[in-house]
Parts: sequence; C-alpha cells; structure tokens
Amino acid sequence: MSLLNGKAVVITGAGRGLGRAFAHHAASQGAAVVVNDIDADVAHVVAGEIRERGGRAVANGRSVADAEQAAGLIEQCVAEFGAIDGLVNNAGVNYRAEPWADDPARMREVVEVNVLGPLFCGTSAATVMREQGGGVIVNVGSGSMIGQRRAAAYSASKGAVASMTASWAADLAGHGIRVNAVAPVAWTRMARNDPSVVQTPEHTPERVAPLVTYLLSDLSAGITGQILRFRGDILCVLRQTAIKDPVLERDSWTVEDIAAALDGDLRETLEPPPSARWK
Repeated sequence: MSLLNGKAVVITGAGRGLGRAFAHHAASQGAAVVVNDIDADVAHVVAGEIRERGGRAVANGRSVADAEQAAGLIEQCVAEFGAIDGLVNNAGVNYRAEPWADDPARMREVVEVNVLGPLFCGTSAATVMREQGGGVIVNVGSGSMIGQRRAAAYSASKGAVASMTASWAADLAGHGIRVNAVAPVAWTRMARNDPSVVQTPEHTPERVAPLVTYLLSDLSAGITGQILRFRGDILCVLRQTAIKDPVLERDSWTVEDIAAALDGDLRETLEPPPSARWK
C-alpha cells in the first residue's frame, strides 16, 4: 500500500539534498509533488526524475522569502492537483561567522529564507487546509536551535521554526491540521560546506526521508506539535522550551533575593554552559 496515494504535497528547497530526497520518497509513496527550489533548473530536473519513474510532479522556481511567490506556490499545488494535503518547509540557508564578524546582509538572508519562508508558505497553506478541513505541515528545524557556536543567525532561525511549530500546532489542531518539525542529521551540500561539521557520508538524506513521509501520512494521525530528531539510525523527541520546577514566589524581589535563589533552590535547574552542549 502506498502511504500517500491521493495526496498533493509541496516541498520547498527540493532541488538538492534533503528536499530532493523528501520529494522522491513522497512521490514513491503515491504523492503528487510540487518541487520548489530557487534554482529553477534543479527543480525541473527533480520533477522530471519523478515523472520518469511514473510519479506526478511539477516544478516551481519561486522564492519562499517573498510572500506573494510563497502564496503562488500553494496556489500552484491546488491548481495542478486539486488540493494541498501537505507542506514541507525545507528551504534554508546557513553560514558561519564569529559574532564580531557577522555580515548584516547574510544575517538578513538567513532570517528571510529560514523564518519568513516557512511563515509565508505555512500561513498560505493553512488558509487552504482550513477550508479543506485538514492537512499536514512539516517544518525542517535543526538541533542548532539550542545554540550553536559561530551560527547565531542560523540558530536563531531554527529556534523560530520550533516556536512557529508549537504555535501553529495549537492554533490549527481544531481545524484538522497537524504541524510537526524534524531536526535531521544528514550529509548534504550545506554540511559539506561547513568546516565545523564532522564528515558523516553514511548519513544520507535518503535515510531521513521516511520520517517526513511518515509525518505526511495518516500513520501519524494524532501526532502534532512535536520536534523529532533523526539521522536514519537514531530517532528521538526534542523537548520544547518549558518552565522548570521549582517556581519561587515572593511579594517582591531584591537583587540579593534573586542572587540567593539562583545560588540556592534554582542552582540545580540551571542549564549546562553552551560549551558542554556544543563542541
């Protein structure tokens, strides 16, 4: 049985790497796919590959960072396939720099593609899915959301993806729309261009793709608001930001009271320093 028969999905950034693997795997499970990539040539190549294998696919070369073009991407899916059942917000960019050497233009690009892109596509998709009575949104996050060295803009963008996932999951559950995120580990062009990433060529995008197909399928009914970490051999759930116990209460707090609390009852709740989380 094909898990996505009769479903139409949009996958952004699908010309290479993870997005290409997601598109091929979804199509192999019966989905009709809109293959989006800012590089229109590679989008057409991937769509052609899917059609050559007997699947249904069309290409889209528009930028998700532009609200009108993002809306047009969703409209194309409905026009071509009659509905939009799934959206995978995969398009993203990354770069590394020391905090004092961050480039404003590159920081803006990261935020526009990694944050505004999913927001524009997601809100447009949610509008149609709400009218249809259901759908699935899968956001592509990253473990860097907990804070990664020399990657403040990228880490901030993926923290935003985690937050929008939780927010949309709460808002859209009553409309039959599930929203989850994946935090994949894969050896992609982005990883190869990052000198700080340990080479793991065995962790291919194709090994990650089944997780996205699962989330797009009815097998994941009832799963929403989750962030799943996956690399093909390990799978775990990432915790969202939450209040830790104990919660201390006083009528008013002095500086000395705060110091005593953080040196006393709250000391064990403090997070380890970033250097202990990221090497």
